[in-house]
Amino acid sequence: MFFVDRVQEMSVLQTAYEKPESSLFVLYGRRRVGKTTLLSEFCKEKPSLYYLATEESIQANRNAFRLMAADFLQNDLLKSATDASWEMIFSVLLSAQENKKLVIVLDEFQYLGKADKAFPSVFQKIWDTILKNKNVEVILCGSLVHMMMEQTLSYSSPLYGRRTGQIRLKQIPYAYYDRFFPDLDEQTRILYYAVTGGVPKYIELFHPCADIDTAILQNVMTPQSFLYEEPEFLLRQEVQDVGSYFSIIRAIASGNMRISDIASALSLPATSLSKPLKTLCDLDILEREVPPTEKNIETSKKGQYRIKDNFLAFWFRFVYPMRSFIESDHPEIAMTKLKTGFIPNHVGYVYEDICRQKMWELNAQGKLPFLFDRVGRWWGGKDTEIDIVAIDTTDRSKIIFGECKFHQNVPMQLSELHQLKEKAAVVPWGNANRDEYFALFCISGYSEDLQQLAQEDSHLLLM
Repeated sequence: MFFVDRVQEMSVLQTAYEKPESSLFVLYGRRRVGKTTLLSEFCKEKPSLYYLATEESIQANRNAFRLMAADFLQNDLLKSATDASWEMIFSVLLSAQENKKLVIVLDEFQYLGKADKAFPSVFQKIWDTILKNKNVEVILCGSLVHMMMEQTLSYSSPLYGRRTGQIRLKQIPYAYYDRFFPDLDEQTRILYYAVTGGVPKYIELFHPCADIDTAILQNVMTPQSFLYEEPEFLLRQEVQDVGSYFSIIRAIASGNMRISDIASALSLPATSLSKPLKTLCDLDILEREVPPTEKNIETSKKGQYRIKDNFLAFWFRFVYPMRSFIESDHPEIAMTKLKTGFIPNHVGYVYEDICRQKMWELNAQGKLPFLFDRVGRWWGGKDTEIDIVAIDTTDRSKIIFGECKFHQNVPMQLSELHQLKEKAAVVPWGNANRDEYFALFCISGYSEDLQQLAQEDSHLLLM
């Protein structure tokens, strides 16, 4: 798989590398998201030492790091120094460096802190006394988000305040999918994104498949496939009571998005859900949505939870409920169920998210009627829901309303614009004289009368 995106992250690391002073970065993010690939690409043609920590004892890790450093330096004395401390190894490593900056990567750093709770304190001392004033760039990388935050980023961590910066590596945006699948039309690319969700490893698995159905069957819908048990594996690394977290995600996948509805579906008090919901949001599995017109996003009582990770949303909607059929060697039943619900119950929501991504891109490029600082889904009134509402919180005189339709082979009709305008009328923002713009997204284009109207009306945007 070729290297795509990560321009901003590479730029941050490269800028620090080109500066004369030392730097300490924390790079973290969920598994499979491409952290190791990013670091490998960054370290190309640079003097670098990359160490992948293991879940072995701290002594085993120290010995492995010592031998790697000895090989890097071609230092037989260090190789034979079996009792060398961490401090000694780093001291020898840095004393031998030449004028060119050295990059040191400690990958899966959280395993070192897990093996020895004192290790973050040990490394703090190493940074302060050995590395801080040397020509070196150190990158601490990890996949267990909670553990990395606890060991490196939290206020209680000995390393708090030492870092130059931190990078939370996230999934690759849909905008780059034409690089992965250049031979596919946009409709089909969106289907692939709806399942793989910008995770490089998943993209790699789906890349050689002839079509989306084959890709899903081979990689997800068989008990032996790589992704069949992926959600359980991901969660087990981060939380203890996997079953409880599964139940919460499953409830949300079934359409229970308010905390009261989730609690009712699980027969639990709503107060018991605050902590696990926050944990799932911290892990980028869930996202708390609030209508963008709310005055205080953080304290609004209108919050709803949705599954942010495309693959997990797909898995909990179409794989988890069908495991009995899949494991009894009847994946065709699960595939039949998938075909009836895939577009309306999954891809349609993913397409809305893609459209919101597009709104942010166009906003940054100054290609929209005004610069907004909030965009999102809006709901209120009597079951009124609008796919996109964009506002500038400092100027209540303008607002953009958007409708997103993943109609396959059916263009958007003028009647759908009229329906959007009716819903827009109930959104409380500004006054009756506000400037209203209407942005329409449709994968299959627009009817002739809509296209004609867009030429005449500057407030109608066909995206």
